[in-house]
Amino acid sequence: MADRPAPHQIQVHPQHHRFEGGRHYYPQEGPSASQILAVITLLPIGGTLLALAGLTLAGSVIGTLVSAPLFIIFSPVLVPAAIVIGLAVTGFLTSGAFGLTGLSSLSYVINCIRKVTGADQYSLDQAKSQVGLKIKDLGQGIQSKAHRIGD
Repeated sequence: MADRPAPHQIQVHPQHHRFEGGRHYYPQEGPSASQILAVITLLPIGGTLLALAGLTLAGSVIGTLVSAPLFIIFSPVLVPAAIVIGLAVTGFLTSGAFGLTGLSSLSYVINCIRKVTGADQYSLDQAKSQVGLKIKDLGQGIQSKAHRIGD
C-alpha cells in the first residue's frame, strides 16, 4: 500500500448553466417562443395526418373484406388475365431493352470504326458545306432542265 501514489483531489464546482452549440441553456428557463410556436403549429397538423392515416387504413381493410369474395368468385378469369397482362408487359420491356442494347452496340462499333479509319476528323462544318454544295448543284441542274424543256 505504501508504494501507491496518493490519490489526487478533484474539486467539483456546481454548474448553473451548460453551453451547447453556441447557446447557453439555463435550467430555470422554459421553452423558447419558437419551440412553443412549433408545437402549437405541428400538433394539429400531426393529429390530422394521423387521423387520415387511420381512416385510410380502415377503408383499405373494409375494401379488402368486400372485394375478397369477388376475387375468389372471378379468379378463373382474373388469374389468366393477370398472367397474360404480366407477360405482355414483360415482352414489351424486354423488346425495348434488346432494342436499346442493339442500338448502343451499333453506336459503339461505328465509333470504333471511325477512330480506326480516321473518319473521326470529318467535322460537321465540312459536312454542312458539302451538303450545301450538292443541294446548290441539284438546284442548278433542275433549273437548266426546266429551261431546256421550256425552249
